[in-house]
Amino acid sequence: MVENSIIQTEHLQKIYVMGKEKVYALRDITLTIFKNDFVALMGPSGSGKSTLMNLLGCLDTPTAGRYYLNGRDVSRLSDDEMAEIRNKEIGFIFQTFNLIPRLSALDNVALPLIYAGVPGTERLAIARQKLEAVGLGDRMDHKPNELSGGQRQRVAIARALVNNPSIILADEPTGNLDTKTSVEIMAILEALHEAGNTIIIVTHEPDIAEHSHRIIRLRDGLVESDERNPHPVRAAVRRDGAVND
Repeated sequence: MVENSIIQTEHLQKIYVMGKEKVYALRDITLTIFKNDFVALMGPSGSGKSTLMNLLGCLDTPTAGRYYLNGRDVSRLSDDEMAEIRNKEIGFIFQTFNLIPRLSALDNVALPLIYAGVPGTERLAIARQKLEAVGLGDRMDHKPNELSGGQRQRVAIARALVNNPSIILADEPTGNLDTKTSVEIMAILEALHEAGNTIIIVTHEPDIAEHSHRIIRLRDGLVESDERNPHPVRAAVRRDGAVND
């Protein structure tokens, strides 16, 4: 393993068999992501970025190659072992928020802790803390349909943080949000990065990718480029809620 790495892949492939045809979603992906990296995965439709995100998030297994997460080879684990890794190591943020409509913000955030076996009182205390950390201390009892898009994404971020994961994977986290709200969400991700979290975002928006410190571009299932961003965009949000671009 490369020193200080959190993710290391070696010649990852993902092949889908459709009838007599083989579709190569990923052809050969070898990369290293370090602890406290802030990475944007970019590429056109069909480039393999969503497939790679699914593999990195332990939502799927590669056809060939190796994937090491925190030094552990997770490319050949069982479904149950993969589920355990996901719950302990990875926090997910999705474009569509993936919140349960009938549950309050507090209960949505606490949900992963149920699977982790955390007792009820402790569970709710942790969920409250994470909601307060994303500025939603006064919206805990609201259901998703009572919240704005930006507030729902904040709930999703709080839920992603609740198990103190090693990595936060964000799939088009601003895709359903207006420009001002997108900047606010990126400011939260920047703050999480500064606090020591490893952040990986999938985005097709160049202005969102510019907030990251490293941009990996995929094309036809291969890494087309992997470059450090020398001047990441900053999106600081003031305490009064206004945005400083």
